[in-house]
Amino acid sequence: MNNTTDSTSDREIRLSRVLDAPRERVWRAMTDPKQIDRWWGPDGFRNVTQAWDFRPGGLWKHVMIGPDGSEYSNTTKFLEIVEPESIAYANAGGKKGEKEVSHLMTFSLKALGPSRTEVTVHHVFDTRQERDFAVERYGVVEGGKQTLARLDQHVTKNVSAATPGFELRLERVINAPRERVFEAWSKPEQLAQWFAPKPWSLAIDKMDFRAGGRFKMAMISPEGTRHGFEGIYIEVVVPKKIVWTGEFPGDPVDNIRTEVFFEDQDGRTKIIAHQTFAVLTPINEGPIKGAKQGWTMTLDQLASFCRTRTRGLF
Repeated sequence: MNNTTDSTSDREIRLSRVLDAPRERVWRAMTDPKQIDRWWGPDGFRNVTQAWDFRPGGLWKHVMIGPDGSEYSNTTKFLEIVEPESIAYANAGGKKGEKEVSHLMTFSLKALGPSRTEVTVHHVFDTRQERDFAVERYGVVEGGKQTLARLDQHVTKNVSAATPGFELRLERVINAPRERVFEAWSKPEQLAQWFAPKPWSLAIDKMDFRAGGRFKMAMISPEGTRHGFEGIYIEVVVPKKIVWTGEFPGDPVDNIRTEVFFEDQDGRTKIIAHQTFAVLTPINEGPIKGAKQGWTMTLDQLASFCRTRTRGLF
């Protein structure tokens, strides 16, 4: 779907933009319909997703609404999905009461290091006339550039503002070597044993521990209620530093930023944990109230876990 040949050169459009965000974050923004509705479409447009079945052969039905209230209905069929590299679509849509335009479209995501992504959009129309109509009537080229700019703004917005809605900093010295303490954060089977204040527990659904890797976890209450959260590792420097961003369901994307530093102190480890919430919402009100106590208890559990492991009892 991404190859350009002489047979399509007169009926295609290709646009690219480099975003200052990890590829996995961009992928999330392109595969979560709630996020898509925040950035899809040219300036002044809004998008309403009506159906979303993200799989090869699945359909995405959505309506783009222009600044003047005009509606542009779209039916998109997913043809090929290669996470987190590319998505190929067959799209048909247009303004209500006017000629519909059909074309193939591929979004390709190329990682440029751990924190930058090149996004390329490739349109292929049935004929040159169809392409020209789309450009002249619907402004596909300029609209595509504006849509990529809105995606850029969505994934690169500064969620760790100078005046966050909430900020917490803790320090703790743990009687275990730095490599041992760092390992407890980096291996899911170990993290699950201490990273939740008792009697709560931690469920790890996904943990790709690397810069740009995604995680999805949940705190489980004593009654069995799941409180999910997910995000992306922004920076991993073994065994010195871990930085990640994430959010609770319904909160702004990357609303929470956490930085953990590991310093060697003659065979012991000093941990500095810094966490900010960019904005306060009813969803994160409860977790914020219990953040200091929860972090304190969790670091107590980490200290106990690392001491036990160091003594060779596991």
